[in-house]
Amino acid sequence: MSLETYVKKRDFKQTSEPKGGKSDSKTLSFVIQRHHASRLHYDFRLELDGTLKSWAVPKGPSLNPNDKRLAMMVEDHPVDYQHFEGIIPNGNYGAGVVIIWDKGTYTSLADDRKDDIKQLRAGLKSGNLKIRMDGDILKGEFALVKIKNAEEDNSWLLIKHRDEYAVDDFNSEDLVPDAVKEMLNNKDGKAKDLPKQHKVKVEKKSTDDTIGIEDAPALKSSGKAFSPMMAKLDDKLFDDDNWIYERKLDGYRALGYTGKEARLISRNNIDFSANYKKIIAELKTIKKDAVLDGELVIEDSKGRSSFQDIQHYDGDTRDKQLKFYVFDLLSLDGHDLRGIELLKRKQLLKALVQQLDSTSIIYNDHITGKGTDLFNKARKEGWEGIIGKDGESFYESGKRTDRWRKFKLQQSQEALICGFTAPTGSRKHFGALILGINKGDGVKYIGNCGTGFNDAGIKELYKKLEPLQTDTKPFKEKQHSRTKVTWVKPELVCEVWYSEWTADGHLRHPVFKGLRTDKEKEKVVMEKPDEQMADDETIVVGKHKLKVTHLNKPYWKKDGITKGQLINYYREMADWVVPYLKDKPISMRRQPNGIDDPGFFQKDNTANLPPWIKTEKLYSESNDKDINYIIGKDAATLVYMANLGCIEINPWLSSYKTPENPEFVVIDIDPHDVPFTQAVEAALKTKEVFERMQLDVFIKTSGSKGLHIYCYLGAKYDYDLVKMFAEYVAKQIHEELPDTTSIERSPAKRPNKIYIDFLQNRRGQTIACPYSVRPKPGATVSMPLHWHEVNDDLKLSNYTIFNTLERVKNTEDPWKDLKAKKADLKKALKLLKSL
Repeated sequence: MSLETYVKKRDFKQTSEPKGGKSDSKTLSFVIQRHHASRLHYDFRLELDGTLKSWAVPKGPSLNPNDKRLAMMVEDHPVDYQHFEGIIPNGNYGAGVVIIWDKGTYTSLADDRKDDIKQLRAGLKSGNLKIRMDGDILKGEFALVKIKNAEEDNSWLLIKHRDEYAVDDFNSEDLVPDAVKEMLNNKDGKAKDLPKQHKVKVEKKSTDDTIGIEDAPALKSSGKAFSPMMAKLDDKLFDDDNWIYERKLDGYRALGYTGKEARLISRNNIDFSANYKKIIAELKTIKKDAVLDGELVIEDSKGRSSFQDIQHYDGDTRDKQLKFYVFDLLSLDGHDLRGIELLKRKQLLKALVQQLDSTSIIYNDHITGKGTDLFNKARKEGWEGIIGKDGESFYESGKRTDRWRKFKLQQSQEALICGFTAPTGSRKHFGALILGINKGDGVKYIGNCGTGFNDAGIKELYKKLEPLQTDTKPFKEKQHSRTKVTWVKPELVCEVWYSEWTADGHLRHPVFKGLRTDKEKEKVVMEKPDEQMADDETIVVGKHKLKVTHLNKPYWKKDGITKGQLINYYREMADWVVPYLKDKPISMRRQPNGIDDPGFFQKDNTANLPPWIKTEKLYSESNDKDINYIIGKDAATLVYMANLGCIEINPWLSSYKTPENPEFVVIDIDPHDVPFTQAVEAALKTKEVFERMQLDVFIKTSGSKGLHIYCYLGAKYDYDLVKMFAEYVAKQIHEELPDTTSIERSPAKRPNKIYIDFLQNRRGQTIACPYSVRPKPGATVSMPLHWHEVNDDLKLSNYTIFNTLERVKNTEDPWKDLKAKKADLKKALKLLKSL
């Protein structure tokens, strides 16, 4: 099978499923997705030969060796499908909800990893594929066996081998979508936990050449590839006795592999071995099989290093020597050390390097707790900065984490070279480089750099720029230039020093530091402490700790706005948002792939929630059963939902305590293909109608297309009465604005009209709460307004996650009197009818 079948079955204008992708790891990945289409099933996918080999497993995979699960082989899927979660729209192939149930890595059962691919291909071809899995749920040995003489040629059986990971009582549906990492409790109350890997034993002193790692997990069980862990940029230095602090080195980051086949591999998988043979020779002398994390630098006799020296290294000189400073140990003698604490890894590393007795491979030492002292030393000795690391942190390959933080003395920024200006005076080849960074789907101009070069460097760089020349300007902004500009494809990455960022997002006083051949162009983004985020962080919100994940994932791809920025918004705005969620059941609309993903509503929350999340079982008419709703409670609950991919927050109009009685009556002004000024007119008419009834109303933008108008009831009436009242008001508005409004629900029957929506006033219906973000371009916000702001100059795009905090701090709350007086609807209707 190939991707041709996969592509033919899909309309990518309608579905957000991925088209392709390449493996980013030297290990083979697997994913199992819970797919609730016309029928619930599980999609079992194994990465092999650049695609995902795929089977549909109707009853779900099992850890019980007695369960022989039918698995129907389907078309190959692209590698990027392993990250897909979301909803496939109706009318499309496989329409339904897809959630990742398990993921990890796998191998063949071959003892020699070199034979992995060969054995896997042979097993797939013969119909007898045996594998070893290392996922969050599925672990140990499995077999996929093709059923011979079956009615359908694509019929296989998925069978668990009996090993230490076998579980006789297993049901995949016990592991609900929000609880894929832990087993639910048995009926007898005993936890069915999957076996956990042992931690490494580290002895303080070794009496021989061995180091106590016998209980460490075997390397073949590892679920993470050997790629560097990265530090988050920070500008708030702190002292902490649980943290260690190291010198920040100014060179090329590299992973060093020891032994006869020694290698030096950069962070973007470039093989440095041929360039730094001196270090390779030293790595080959290490008898133990190890992977070291460190930095290649060129040092002078006083221990000072320069990044440009490592760029142009052509062998040691009397004054400058190549050195490999190592600061972490990822594996040793076939044992994966990434799952043990940093201080224990460093202890093992130090012992290993001391045995080597090398002047080229050097242990990068640290101090404990005193970051400020080391930073002062860095300033005196001219270092680039320091790195702070949590002493108990594990090694998270490929992730940028807040458990490691970098503190710079001199600010620097990676940049894409987008072009160059013509030289003037005695300068040859070019005058200044034109720089950009990735921003959303495109490139953003950040300024020109014309200093920091020498004659040899300019000549060498120009040779690399010549073949990249193009007539296409890489960005839309106007650049600064007094001479002719030559554009180049933004392929080359450089690093520059600078003094500060300007208000319009340009670098002030950039100085060329050097080319970064070790950095990926796709990852060149703004590096500021308030912009650069860790991929995952454990944060404290109120009284609760919460792990937030995938913070650098783009949620607004065209705008370059990330999930982390969404979460930061809700953290900052919690004091204003939470009051409107208090005690309200919430229907979560999850969009884990951002605003381009239509997402799915998740109401029922049954297991594996943090203990501080409050839920209540309420009857749902749409589901015709009682389901568990998350109840709005505090800032931690708000951030928890945002971390699940809830861009907008949708509470009921009623409390869980009085679910039949709404707190407000709401009129939704919903314009369709009309000037927004007509929506403003309809809103002002709505206010006028309520004022005739002597009722106070409050207005906010929807953040999407229209306006929402609230009147406080205090749960005095049931939904039936409130809906009847809202319908009466809507008809009154329509009668007075018949040419521009409609109360017809079907869009086809109200073209170019404003829909006066009163149907939100029903039990279980939701509406975006005040200050909720909406999944619209620019990350707009549903903003409470003063009535004097409701005029022809009003634009919904004026209110976004980037200016809302400033507004609420500097503007009187327009909804401060929202609950000052409960509306008397019966009296109001009598007043209206009497006019």
